[in-house]
Amino acid sequence: MTDLPRLTAAQAAARLGVKPESLYAYVSRGLLSRVRDASGSSFDPLEVEAFALSRRRRVAPRAVETSGGGMPLMVLDTALAHLEDDELFYRERSAARLARESTFEDVVRWLWEAPGLRGADDEDLALARRTAATLGAAATPLDRLLVAVTAFASTDPLRDDPGADALVRVGSRLITGLPAALTHAPTAAESIAATLWGALAGRPSDSGPRLVDAALVLVVDHDLAVSTLSARVAASARGSAYAVVTAALGAFDAPLHGHASREAARLLHAVAGGTPPAAAIARAVRDGGRGIPGFGQPLYAGGDMRATVLLELLRDAPGGAEIVDVVDAVATEVARHADIRPNLDLALAALTRWGDMGEDAGSVVFAIGRMAGWIAHAIDEYGRRPMRLRPRGRYVGPAAAE
Repeated sequence: MTDLPRLTAAQAAARLGVKPESLYAYVSRGLLSRVRDASGSSFDPLEVEAFALSRRRRVAPRAVETSGGGMPLMVLDTALAHLEDDELFYRERSAARLARESTFEDVVRWLWEAPGLRGADDEDLALARRTAATLGAAATPLDRLLVAVTAFASTDPLRDDPGADALVRVGSRLITGLPAALTHAPTAAESIAATLWGALAGRPSDSGPRLVDAALVLVVDHDLAVSTLSARVAASARGSAYAVVTAALGAFDAPLHGHASREAARLLHAVAGGTPPAAAIARAVRDGGRGIPGFGQPLYAGGDMRATVLLELLRDAPGGAEIVDVVDAVATEVARHADIRPNLDLALAALTRWGDMGEDAGSVVFAIGRMAGWIAHAIDEYGRRPMRLRPRGRYVGPAAAE
């Protein structure tokens, strides 16, 4: 694959998280190959990616903890999401079945034990829309969501009320009002998914809202992701529902979490536009420096079931098979180099491409769906001892001068 974009030695070392000396030690031991020319050494990005994944599997637990590989700092009891045999459950119910058979609103009412979801009134919604619209063209949809949360909070005289009832009231206001704040179209009789489709999609579709509905259900909760932990920390300090969501969005608005579907969307766009999968993957690894976009989920041994469900539903939609074929072509090429499978981010990217949405649309769907999970976790945390999520630090800096 001499025609593919290649990594410099510095890029390869950065991807592996090692010093250049270690990189060349791998070369001398025959673990990595390189090409040398007048400009220096270069490396095959897919070979480097496969090697990075193999090292991750072999690394000791303590090394994972210190290298940012996801070793938990704490283990918290949770009564919301859990995994069994690669199947995701919300409490005792299959997330896959809920996505296929239930609406997002039904799932939220069940998780929150709420009789209904009451949205914001017209005046508050108008303010949120005006506030979001003041941001410049460079603002992302998540930027608009964040300022809209602040706008809704500013008009809520009961925003600091404590207790689970207040969390449900404000959560209802946000998950119905935020999608509406992204569009000026009428939303009175529409579902949350239909409102999001109207705000994000580039065309009308009978199937679109149903697919967005399924995606919203699939992203509600997934163990203790960093945004969910942030939500629980804010709730532990008895922050309001607005504070909980704002804290969670701060952690969510990051390339390794909420924005991960953006790079996956760019990858699919390149392949759909005619770039060979191998070249598109190699370029994504080289330019992103964080692995293959849309692939790998360490909580699953056999692949991310959320991606499987959403891609199956997408394939059955009118015109959906075409974009799923692009996903399959990319997955086939990845499988030639590394034992990793598509994850939720790739499935969200496929959905956004099928719907003629912007590359950040997957992040918006993800944020709105996960917001329901953040509120559910906050409700649970409100029932526990305040400030219990306040860890103690252990000083490891330089010794004080004598």
